[in-house]
Amino acid sequence: ISLRIDLLSRISPSPHTHIYIHTRTHIICKSTLPFLIILYSLSLSFATMAKNPLRVLVTGAAGQIGYALVPMIARGVMLGPDQPVILHMLDIEPAAEALKGVKMELIDAAFPLLKGVVATTDVVEACKGVNIAVMVGGFPRKEGMERKDVMSKNVSIYKAQASALEQHAAPDCKVLVVANPANTNALILKEFAPSIPEKNITCLTRLDHNRALGQISERLNVHVDDVKNVIIWGNHSSTQYPDVNHAAATTTNGEKSVRELVANDNWLNTEFITTVQQRGAAIIKARKQSSALSAASSACDHIRNWVLGTPKGMWVSMGVYSDGSYGIQPGLVYSFPVTCEKGEWSIVQGLKVDEFSRAKMDATAKELIEEKSLAYSCLN
Repeated sequence: ISLRIDLLSRISPSPHTHIYIHTRTHIICKSTLPFLIILYSLSLSFATMAKNPLRVLVTGAAGQIGYALVPMIARGVMLGPDQPVILHMLDIEPAAEALKGVKMELIDAAFPLLKGVVATTDVVEACKGVNIAVMVGGFPRKEGMERKDVMSKNVSIYKAQASALEQHAAPDCKVLVVANPANTNALILKEFAPSIPEKNITCLTRLDHNRALGQISERLNVHVDDVKNVIIWGNHSSTQYPDVNHAAATTTNGEKSVRELVANDNWLNTEFITTVQQRGAAIIKARKQSSALSAASSACDHIRNWVLGTPKGMWVSMGVYSDGSYGIQPGLVYSFPVTCEKGEWSIVQGLKVDEFSRAKMDATAKELIEEKSLAYSCLN
């Protein structure tokens, strides 16, 4: 506020513009619209200048998700409207020309928050000094490929990228793995970047969390902002467990539990769960391509809440390193409900788990144990 008042005091108003400063924290402006727009732009520019740029790495940046994600980051969707960024974009050599095109478009868009762009196929150059790493690149499963073949390819990719991050990223770098199998890719990355704290390596289940919010909001005919505290437990796969037992929604009659408002346990325990679990496949069937826009948006949500915090009374779902909470084997990257404050996440404790939920949570944990074993066999 002091900065903005200082700006006002240095501007000579036109005869048609009158400015009155009543207190240090209360400004009343009576102005033409153009003057207000200029003044607002100036204040945003000065506020942005106060922060040093953060370096954000996006791997697979020339792909579908990367192409949707980088403009969101440049626009401030991920880190806020006053946080400048320098984008580091990495892709494989065959995508070098496409990556060059993405960089050209970022320059052409003239994003005020974007203070630089690094576009490269060199993993070391891409990782230098990065504060946040969003790992979108991975090897997709192709027709005729065995699960172990896909795992072997991704283990090799994440082993190399983990080493580069460990050696060249900022010491406090926060990592979000998006590429599937996301939970196990994150585990491999942790294995080969031991100096990066385990709490700084996460995977994306916010997309599933947002899908669950969307299904409930549609069912209740309320805005998605009026639904909170769904949970995604476990793996980012078709075994994940979308849980509404602790979720609430706000209607014209106030806040009530989702179970009470939906009043259909059969739908919540069957169709709702399978719809969220299989949403990705449904989008591929409809678009003939995998989720990109929603995945990019969810990645921004994940990092924004992690860095800037979650609202009071609300939690989100993140794939994090298990500490044994809720009886989940330590050493897995498993999706839990978390709250975030001052750049740190914490697993929400003390939630009641019924018999139905226990079985679902254990089933998805079993799959993650099998994936972990498969990944380690690829390493050997």
